[in-house]
Amino acid sequence: MRYLLGFVTCSLLVLGTLKAQTPKNSSATDIYHAIEKLNFLGTALFIAAHPDDENTRLIAYLANNVKARTAYLSLTRGDGGQNLIGPELRELLGVLRTQELLAARRVDGGEQFFSRANDFGYSKQPGETLEIWNKEAILGDVVRTIRKFKPDVIINRFDHRTPGTTHGHHTSSAMLSFEAFDLANDANAYPEQLKMTDTWQPKRLFFNTSWWFYGSQEKFKAADKTNLLHMDVGTYYPMLGKSNNEIASLASSQHLCQGFGRLSTRGSEDEYIELLKGDLPEDKSNIFDGIDTTWKRVDGGEPIGDILYKVQENFNFKDPTVHIPELLKAYNLLQGISDVHWKELKTEELSAIIFAISGLHLEAFTQTAYTNPGQEVEVNVKALNRSNIDIKLKSVFINDQKVAIDNEALKNNNLVTKKVDLNIPSATDYTSPYWLIEKGTLGTYKVSNTDLIGKPETPRAFYAKFLVNIYGTLIPITRPVVYKYAKPDKGEIYQPFEIVPEATASFADKVLIFADASSKKVPVTIKAHQDSISGTIALGYGKGWKLDTDTQPFSIAKKGDEQTVYFTLSPPSTENESSISPIIKVNGKEITKELVTIAYDHVPTQTVLLPSEAKVVRLNIQKAGENIGYIMGAGDEVPTSLEQIGYNVQLIDPSTITKESLNKYDAVVLGIRAYNVVDELKFKQRFILDYAKNGGTVIVQYNTASRWGAQFENIAPYDIEISRDRVTNENSEVNIIAKDHSLVHFPNEIDENDFNGWVQERGLYFPNKWSKEFTPILEMHDEGEEASKGSLLISSYGKGYYIYTGLSFFRELPVGVPGAYKLFSNMLSVGKEKVETKVKIKG
Repeated sequence: MRYLLGFVTCSLLVLGTLKAQTPKNSSATDIYHAIEKLNFLGTALFIAAHPDDENTRLIAYLANNVKARTAYLSLTRGDGGQNLIGPELRELLGVLRTQELLAARRVDGGEQFFSRANDFGYSKQPGETLEIWNKEAILGDVVRTIRKFKPDVIINRFDHRTPGTTHGHHTSSAMLSFEAFDLANDANAYPEQLKMTDTWQPKRLFFNTSWWFYGSQEKFKAADKTNLLHMDVGTYYPMLGKSNNEIASLASSQHLCQGFGRLSTRGSEDEYIELLKGDLPEDKSNIFDGIDTTWKRVDGGEPIGDILYKVQENFNFKDPTVHIPELLKAYNLLQGISDVHWKELKTEELSAIIFAISGLHLEAFTQTAYTNPGQEVEVNVKALNRSNIDIKLKSVFINDQKVAIDNEALKNNNLVTKKVDLNIPSATDYTSPYWLIEKGTLGTYKVSNTDLIGKPETPRAFYAKFLVNIYGTLIPITRPVVYKYAKPDKGEIYQPFEIVPEATASFADKVLIFADASSKKVPVTIKAHQDSISGTIALGYGKGWKLDTDTQPFSIAKKGDEQTVYFTLSPPSTENESSISPIIKVNGKEITKELVTIAYDHVPTQTVLLPSEAKVVRLNIQKAGENIGYIMGAGDEVPTSLEQIGYNVQLIDPSTITKESLNKYDAVVLGIRAYNVVDELKFKQRFILDYAKNGGTVIVQYNTASRWGAQFENIAPYDIEISRDRVTNENSEVNIIAKDHSLVHFPNEIDENDFNGWVQERGLYFPNKWSKEFTPILEMHDEGEEASKGSLLISSYGKGYYIYTGLSFFRELPVGVPGAYKLFSNMLSVGKEKVETKVKIKG
């Protein structure tokens, strides 16, 4: 049986090319490091729930010190987190965090896999998690990964025996791993997988424990360590010029959207793993002790090892090319072994080493970032031999299209360049993350093509397949077709080459709030992805809504240019929630997608195609006041949402805040985690509180108490303590406990129905202690827990008001939850009642 190469990753020598587009030039030290890994036939799999859960110290240690093939299986892509560096949330955040994980693996030397589990938000119990995820499906994904990757050892980041003590996703990842350890070797479990792989039994299962899991360092010191292995992962690698924990710190720092950028650590550092299943190694510092990790584990591998161990022992750092004849001999022997798994894996690694020693540079690139199905694009193919080795380029194909090369000699340092007009078949799929192509459930992505399950990203549509003849041995290698260009301020840049529709359309606002019966002009922006394109665009809409025209023509001359057309949309007379979507008709096709580009310097640019739509809400909402000042924190879309209901919102640069500058606002709002991420606020806090004292309204959204400095011992005018309390069930019951408070009556009447339709959660990081000056407005709790009253607190302060809320308005407003808009409007309007008899504010 021949298995797919989907889970086989090239060595570190070409990892940069395959995963991040930019070619990596390998030094003699890099090559020697790769040979060491080539000669270690042991595999380790680390399993946890989210991006940034992985222990980069241990992954780096296993990959670089032990030399094991090491991978991280993250069950989710982190879609439910927040974003410190940009606007991406939910599925777009999952795309970004996927790339940050791949960036981390490029640093620490590991590989990366995923399941289909969707990070639906914080979960307190694994029972809830596994029900929402669809346990059988995600357990099957873990089994599939084990069967394909074939780890000798598995390490869980979390403890399967302690449900309820940490995030439910965390415990669930360990529980699934514990169960999959045995199921992977059971032919009756997920038998459909055995068409493409076979059963596999790992040797050992561990839990990556530490003193933290014991409650204190004292308790851990006194604990029975019979089943614990210990490793010092602070080792220094002279050949790499870095210590293991420096590599680990740099890898962890790739998780920038989660605020994981940090200083490097150095020096001795202990790691402990507890044996859960399998035999206990005699050497408790060696996770692979007793497992054959030599070439002898492979039938026919011993003579290959005899060659490669000598190359490693006698490696010539000044002229590695002297090893080419022996490496080719080992390569040819490797093609004769019967073990398909090791044959494919080690062929890939050995080929990369041979090419690196020869200084062989092979690439295929376009000078355009994208094209469309049915089009033609010029591809530049370049080959360069930077050694005296006898190398011929026998052939080059881009997919099935031949390049005009036939057994061409590659002379030392003579660049061979060819151009080919590549035909893009009309049936070529658009570029997009495979797990977002079909609509899934709350907890599980739908992936119809089972060959893709587990892969970190969608395979590239076009590859250049080079067949190289080195001293009579034919060796194939593939390179993705990429987009290469230069910018004056950045230099040479490699990006993925994408296949996109002829045109896409998008709305500037994903939610349109109609606060009364008045119509609105809705702009729809059409972006051309080819030259000289024309067609029509229509707008799909729901019952009760009306448009001024059914379709409009458009015509765009240049690829990359945009045209905005306007439809006038009239709402129903009563409250209503619906959606609108653009329908482009061009070249006989209907296109309903929008194209989103995610571009940051630390990850490759990502192209994401999503259904183009906007939510439209007819909402009977009242408001008081007009001008709102907003101090942005970690990033949210609340200002745009408030503009939707008629507020004039101005973003405030904290450095410009003075004693008088805030007086022009009817309310001042601080964005999520503002006190955590905006250092300038430590100098401006007194002005913000003075503004409230003099008659203003200050609204502070959630912060995490453990992440601000001593200068913010109390962010409120009265004592308040922020806890980790949260209500994760977005459907949990909400009781209004301050029924007479103006906050729930003016200018909108708030009742329990206004908490229907919330998404992901009720809120997070609620205060659990506060002074008597504060009045709690709401009460809520998750199942089985005591009620929390800290989600929304208000106090009068001097002539004004101070409000602290952990309610997740940053999630609810951008998706158009009507009740969230009404409640936020009431918060902004507090103290502005225009009736003679005001409701007495308690506290």
